[in-house]
Order: sequence, then structure tokens, then C-alpha cells
Amino acid sequence: MADGDARQLSGAPSAPCDPPEFLSDVPGSYPWRVLHERHPALIEKVRAATPYDIRVNRALDLLLEEIEGIIEPLEGSAHDRDLWESWDRGHIGRRWDDAPFLWAESYFYRKLLSAVGYFGPGAWQGVDPFEPFKQAELSGEAVDEELRELDALAALPPAELARMLTLRALWGNRADLVFRVAAGPELAGRESGLVADDSALLWSLVGGEGAGVPGASGVPGVSGAPGVLGGPGAAGAFSVSGVPDDEAGHEGVARICLVADNAGSELLPDLVLIDHLLHARGTGEVVLHVKPLPYYVSDATPADVLACLRRMSAAGGEAAQAAGRLRAALGSGRLLVRAHAFSCAPLPYREMPVGMREDFASASLTIMKGDLNYRRLVGDRAWPHTTPFAEATAYFPGPVAALRTLKSEVAVGLDGDVVKALEATGRPWLTTGAHGLIQVRP
Repeated sequence: MADGDARQLSGAPSAPCDPPEFLSDVPGSYPWRVLHERHPALIEKVRAATPYDIRVNRALDLLLEEIEGIIEPLEGSAHDRDLWESWDRGHIGRRWDDAPFLWAESYFYRKLLSAVGYFGPGAWQGVDPFEPFKQAELSGEAVDEELRELDALAALPPAELARMLTLRALWGNRADLVFRVAAGPELAGRESGLVADDSALLWSLVGGEGAGVPGASGVPGVSGAPGVLGGPGAAGAFSVSGVPDDEAGHEGVARICLVADNAGSELLPDLVLIDHLLHARGTGEVVLHVKPLPYYVSDATPADVLACLRRMSAAGGEAAQAAGRLRAALGSGRLLVRAHAFSCAPLPYREMPVGMREDFASASLTIMKGDLNYRRLVGDRAWPHTTPFAEATAYFPGPVAALRTLKSEVAVGLDGDVVKALEATGRPWLTTGAHGLIQVRP
């Protein structure tokens, strides 16, 4: 994808009535902690994970100093300087704290790649600074167990299988490695649940066999499982297509786009979901959008897609069979991988370029995965939490679904009673990753 296309913005500007964007200028706020605590901690983790030379370490020191002060432009020789200048909204030259949180956070990761020499020339050109974290997570025993569990789940009835696939694709978002930098051990023992569940509507749009989903209420903002915050099944195991090739062929929609978030333990269930769409639901084509560059620590790139396919193949059993089908789909063109430059832009999808807009418009459904994509989808703004999801996504060029674990302060489309119940607990619920949502705008 040419950078020129990434500069051809087609989205409408924000309306005057839109709530303000989140900034990082309030000490102790979530955005402030990300900029002043999480980012410095991440720089030190990157430094410790790879034996960088003196030049890189000095560049990391300079970045640590910069994020406490003024946003500096990219170096004059940067291959994408013009592109980032087209994405600037007057923030370069201002304090980091005064730029919109989404913009500042994205620009930080671009500056981090420069600091570690990713764009070269030199020994570190093209070396993913987050690879040590991704590889450790992907090769862990927990992934071994989750892939083995696919064998036992292959015989689930279609509707139950669809439910499990949805939940695993949703809760796999906890694999976000950058989130783990700040998340404490108390998260592991906290009860989890859905705060909005449109999964029945999602699968009705997908079509094919088993379109009904048990346990889903179909009422926006209300979890289909017992209790306001979800219930049994939210912490279930990975699912699998469970449909041999000779049983595929159920008529489904022509094209689905899936915009991935994280690599590793989240991308694995995403790939299993894609296998199910192609071979059990009869989807004609799936377009998988990933990042063109290492970003936000664990965000998926084309290299991560291949790493996950290798991991699935090595696991044997149902995981290996799914990997084989996915490799064949890549070869035949039924599975396409996109790595659009705008996927790393510091802007909401409202400002997406023409090429990306046309891609989403051609799909019967676009599935947005994860917290960052959600922030870009609805706008990283202080929306009232009961703002209809359809209102916040009205600009989007086709049907869209969001599968997201809550890790930031933006949330829309929630039922008022659900919000009251969450607030009444007196515990944080927007940024801990303990809650999730499935929202759909047909």
C-alpha cells in the first residue's frame, strides 16, 4: 500500500457536538500514567531484552527525556516523515501532555522504532524490538495447553461452537503484552464478564450453519449469561472449526474483514475463528488486517501471522489441521492479509483513507478486535457510556462489530442499568481488562 493512499483521507471531521478527546494532562489519570509510567517502563524493558549498542541506548535515553517535554518531529531523513506530517494536527512542537492521548501514544511507538534503529541503516534494521516478549508468550506452556484443548472442542454443536469462538476471540485480548506492564497480579483473580453482548446479531450477519448462538440475549447492553457482568463460559478454552473439509460449503457471506489487534495468544483464536468462517460458515473470503510495523508491543504483523501458523502446525492435532487449511486459504486467495500504513496512524477510523474505506465497504461485516481498534472506531473521546454504538459508528462504510476487552476509558453502547451496577461496585472497571463487550452495528 503506497503512503500516498494513506494520506488520502476520506472521513468527515468530528462534529462540533462530539465530546472532547482524552488528553494526558491530568496527573494521575489513566492517560497520564500511560505516558509517564508505562512508556518509561516499556523503554527499560526493551533495553533489557536486546543487547543494543551505545548509539541505540543513547537514543532511548533521549526518548525518555523527550516524552517529559516537547514533541519533536521525526528526523529529516525519515522515510515516512511526510506521511506523519500529514497525520499531524498541530501537535508536533507542543507538550506531549497536551496532545490527544491516542495521537501521543501512537507517535511514541513510531519514535521508539526510530530509537532502536528499526528503519536503519545498521545492524538493527528490521529487528522487532518486541520480538522477545512475543516469542516468550507464544512458546509458553499456557499456549501448549490451549492448543491441545482444540481437540476436545471440535465436536461441539455449531451454535455452541460459535459462542465459544466468539468468547475466545474476545477474551484472547487479555494477551496484550503492553497492558501487562501495568496490570498487577490482582487481575488474575477478578471475576470477569460481558457488559454488552450482541453476539447473536453478529452471527446472524455471518450466516451459514448454526447462526443461532445460545446464551446470547440479543439485547444490546445486557449480557446473555446470568448476572449483569456475564457468567459461565467467559473464561472458556480456545475453539476450533470442527468441520472437516468435506463438510464445508454452507453458504455464507461473500467477504468478512477482521482487523486484528494483538499477536500470540490473541491472534491464535482469531485465526481459528477465520478458519471457522471459511470452512464451516462458507464465507467466500476473509481479509485479515494487521499492522505493517511492530507497534504497541504486541500488535500483530504479517510476521506474527506466520509465527502463529507455525506454532499451530507444530502443536499437531486439530490445531495443525486448522493451520493447514489456513495455509491453503492463503495460497488460494480466500484469506488475504492487508498491512495498510493507516493501521499505524494516530487517527480515528473516521479519517481513514479511500483505499481502506473501500475495503471495509466491500465487506458484509468488519470485525474490529481489541481496545486500540475500538478507540479508533468510536473515537477516543469522553463519550457518555450510554451513547448508542450505532451513533458513534454511523460514519463507518459497512456493518461493523467490536470484540474488545476494556483497557481504556472510552466505552459506548452500554445499558444504563449496567453502568449503574458497575459504578456501584466502587472498583475500576474501564481500564483493568476485567470486562469485555461484543457490539454490532448492522
